[in-house]
Amino acid sequence: MILPVTLTIAAAAGLINIWLAVRVTQVRSKANVWLGDGGQEPVVARTRAHTNFVEYAPFVLILIGLIELARGPSIWLWALGVAFTLARLSHGIGMDPTAPRILRRIGAITTLVVLLALSGWALVISYQSATPQPTTGPVIIAAPPAKG
Repeated sequence: MILPVTLTIAAAAGLINIWLAVRVTQVRSKANVWLGDGGQEPVVARTRAHTNFVEYAPFVLILIGLIELARGPSIWLWALGVAFTLARLSHGIGMDPTAPRILRRIGAITTLVVLLALSGWALVISYQSATPQPTTGPVIIAAPPAKG
């Protein structure tokens, strides 16, 4: 089964991960820091942006994939995936010391809202699958076999 939402958002996440890694490498090179962060604020900030992305992306992608497997693609799943993608771009930019901090805040809050929504949705699906569903159609009760 092809999962178009999951594949698209996972591809976007892969590209964001590369972008964040390149940004860390650029700032390390500029600061002449080849291991760790050297106590340099720009290196610390970009490293944390990259690490933070890696901390959240797997949960979001797993939830999107499982929800899509259970319910199929939907406009809401697309919306949450796109919101997550934009949030992580915003957060990555907003982590730079010279960037507007509002971008970091928007990215962080949006990420948490998306994760909360996906988690809640997954719990609802789980609950619904554990609850007996009403039958749709006539109920046929078989007579017990005749004795004798």
